[in-house]
Amino acid sequence: TGYIQTVEGSCVITEKSHNQNSRKPKTGILMLNMGGPEKLEDVHDFLLRLFMDTDLMQFPVQNKLGPFIAKRRTPKIQEQYSKIGGGSPIKAWTTMQGEGMVKLLDEMCPETAPHKFYIGFRYVNPLTEEAIEEMEKDGVERAVAFTQYPQYSCSTTGSSLNAIYRYYSNRATRPKMRWSVIDRWPTHPLLIECFAEHVRNELDKFPAEKRDDVVILFSAHSLPMSVVNRGDPYPQEVGATVQRVMERLGHCNPYRLVWQSKVGPMAWLGPQTDEVIKGLCQRGKKNLLLVPIAFTSDHIETLHELDIEYSQILGEECGVENIRRSESLNGNPLFFKALADLVRSHLKSNEPCSRQLTLRCPLCVNPTCGQTKAFFASQKL
Repeated sequence: TGYIQTVEGSCVITEKSHNQNSRKPKTGILMLNMGGPEKLEDVHDFLLRLFMDTDLMQFPVQNKLGPFIAKRRTPKIQEQYSKIGGGSPIKAWTTMQGEGMVKLLDEMCPETAPHKFYIGFRYVNPLTEEAIEEMEKDGVERAVAFTQYPQYSCSTTGSSLNAIYRYYSNRATRPKMRWSVIDRWPTHPLLIECFAEHVRNELDKFPAEKRDDVVILFSAHSLPMSVVNRGDPYPQEVGATVQRVMERLGHCNPYRLVWQSKVGPMAWLGPQTDEVIKGLCQRGKKNLLLVPIAFTSDHIETLHELDIEYSQILGEECGVENIRRSESLNGNPLFFKALADLVRSHLKSNEPCSRQLTLRCPLCVNPTCGQTKAFFASQKL
């Protein structure tokens, strides 16, 4: 059976060429992400889980206000998804990436084979908890929680890891599997090469006489300043990725790191992507390349926010000459190799997690974070 999903501007077709289910998996790789609704009718449940996630955000009377906000925002978000084909392609891309990764791993690491990937989304099916149940049922011996966010944030990777900890803590049961975690990989050489390759490809599409004047805008999802000021490492790790990519590109063009997807009236990490586009146009810089640097697969923030809201609508309002967006890593075979290399190196290291994961944010207010970190750090491999 194949998985097919068409999205405006991209068509994803994956065939089950690598049979995951032929043998009992020895090593299970749980690919963690927030996920996205595949159909318009899934949008409300997606938003409800998102606004009820206290690891992501906390606000007064959240158990009442969260459902209210989710219901109120559903029509607007459904309209956005309808403009990109009726749903998010993130499950399709993750499936393709997982298949490419385990095929390489079975060849590279026969001692830990067979490898099987599992998808664990935070806010849509397949949920992280469902994936863990499947892994336990399959008899996986060695489980790797592999965040698909290259740069760590308590609100993304941290939330997914907390879900794993809570799965076991709520059941008062010890894992049958030996767990470890790949919790960040912002400067992995193959990741950097993938980003650099996609930037080069897009720069080549600008008129030759304008190419040197193109401003590269690396755009990442913003964070509330309250989270940043607690000591969340995300901004510095995104910056590290950008620095390495520009080094790989030989600092060929001027660039900035900008932040998108701010919601609500509170202070967020800036400058905001849309404000930077306006400001650059006012200063005569009208050839712009948007690079999604914290997203490896296309979803609503690339296909709607960057491609439609900024590149089409805002670009026209500002009088941009040329505005392009570099492709997400999606189905790039080099990216599959990056994922496989990360898992291979991690398995060989015999380390349960990075040293960074063991350090809580200096001003952390979430006790679960400490319990989760202790859970992973104490795993015996």
